[in-house]
Amino acid sequence: MAEIASVILLSMVVIILIIPGMLMLYAFLVDRNQKRHAVLKNYPLIGRVRYFLESIGPELRQYLFTEDNTGKPFSRKDYQDIVLPAKYKRRLEGFGSKRDFDQQGYYIRNTMFPKLKEELSVQHAPLIDTKIYHVDKENLFSRKEHRQSQQVSPYLLKKEHEVVIGPNVKHPFRLQGLIGMSGMSYGALGDRAISALSIGLGRAGGTWMNTGEGGLSAYHFKGNVDIIMQIGPGLYGVRTSDGKMSWEQLKQKAEITQIKAFEIKLAQGAKTRGGHLEADKVTEEIARNRGIEPFKANDSPNRFHQFDNVYGLLDFVEEVRSVSEKPVGIKIVVGQEEEIYHLAEVMKETGKIPDFISVDGGEGGTGATFQELTDSVGLPIKSAIPILNQALISAGVREKVKIIASGKLFTPDRMALALALGADLVQAARAFMITTGCIMAQVCHTNHCPVGVATTDPKLQRGLDIEEKSYRVTNYVLSIREGLYNIASAAGVESPSQLNERHIAFKDSNHVVHKNHLMTHK
Repeated sequence: MAEIASVILLSMVVIILIIPGMLMLYAFLVDRNQKRHAVLKNYPLIGRVRYFLESIGPELRQYLFTEDNTGKPFSRKDYQDIVLPAKYKRRLEGFGSKRDFDQQGYYIRNTMFPKLKEELSVQHAPLIDTKIYHVDKENLFSRKEHRQSQQVSPYLLKKEHEVVIGPNVKHPFRLQGLIGMSGMSYGALGDRAISALSIGLGRAGGTWMNTGEGGLSAYHFKGNVDIIMQIGPGLYGVRTSDGKMSWEQLKQKAEITQIKAFEIKLAQGAKTRGGHLEADKVTEEIARNRGIEPFKANDSPNRFHQFDNVYGLLDFVEEVRSVSEKPVGIKIVVGQEEEIYHLAEVMKETGKIPDFISVDGGEGGTGATFQELTDSVGLPIKSAIPILNQALISAGVREKVKIIASGKLFTPDRMALALALGADLVQAARAFMITTGCIMAQVCHTNHCPVGVATTDPKLQRGLDIEEKSYRVTNYVLSIREGLYNIASAAGVESPSQLNERHIAFKDSNHVVHKNHLMTHK
């Protein structure tokens, strides 16, 4: 026994003292002789500690030191405002708001006599079969919860309030819900995330899934969801082998029942340029879908080669609509105000009018772009919507165009403000990533997403359970639609589709209230 004890003691000394000592000596000698880092050369051991703390700094700030409302691009509260509705279908809060009411911002103008529940124009049938988590017991170190099946209201618009995109085309797109998923490509997201989103959105109904510029994949059809197919400058999914527009492929895509509309993408909020995909993400399957080379970094052009002015753009819209016989829209980022007014005037002049315009704010997200573009190029969504809305009104074409807004619109109140500022519909992207498990690691461009959302790596994707996450997608959509009706009731209207500028006010930092007198034609 004494010999065994001696061996154990010696092993512990080796493990605790000798091995770490040897590693420290090795690091000391290596760092003393390297030329890249001055701090390591002068202070080898302390320098190593410094770089270690720097590498885990983002996680420490995210979970320990950043206040609930100050994290960027999404704060801890923002994150919870998405996760709690998705997992627990819960938006209740206690004690009071964490908003700083001394700061300037928009507010919903409530009425003294809100609508009763029975006065709201809402469709509660058919009920949706979903699964919601319930907490049984929670303490400092553990949480016990279970998931149970539940039937919940879809909170759909009634027929008289439904939004119709392209009422005059052969196949109009009718929507009984006001929120959908903005463009996120297969490739930027993995197949499991796309599958969970498709199934969850399809289960919720009354919504849509935008493919992003990466084109269609088999995973977009995992659920019975309406699809808006985006066509970017790279023409992925509708291109010939030499990169030209393939009208035959467009016609084939248009014959797919689930595809309800096409969106011509000029720009995206975080990147007013073409998309980028790292080589690691370009698998053989993704390459086939896009018509590009596998395992090679891919950049789509900054703009379409087919046109370089508004007249050419609208001609292209007309041609896509003629071939597809389905609604066609464009996606823009508002920058130069005069360009937006010119677009509207040319629409009036030519009679060539997109069925919808998706407007993305500069605060929107992306899988990969350059710092200078994501931080400073493109107006925020609350500035962009009124400019676009007023331009269309001034040209007399507002009634013929639906506006779809996006850019950090992830809670009912944010979405209601967008609707009141002039949007007809609202879409989100990163919020839906969070419902599928995103923890905001901000490594979307590296293919190393730790939770298997923004990666095509099969090993990392194993952590994403399609069935479980699909229900979170469903719950999020239903919860947000319910919240929009809560706001409609408070504002004194029977449907969130009736919200307009009369229902919002802007309070500046001096507590002076400014009313927005622009009139919408909704």
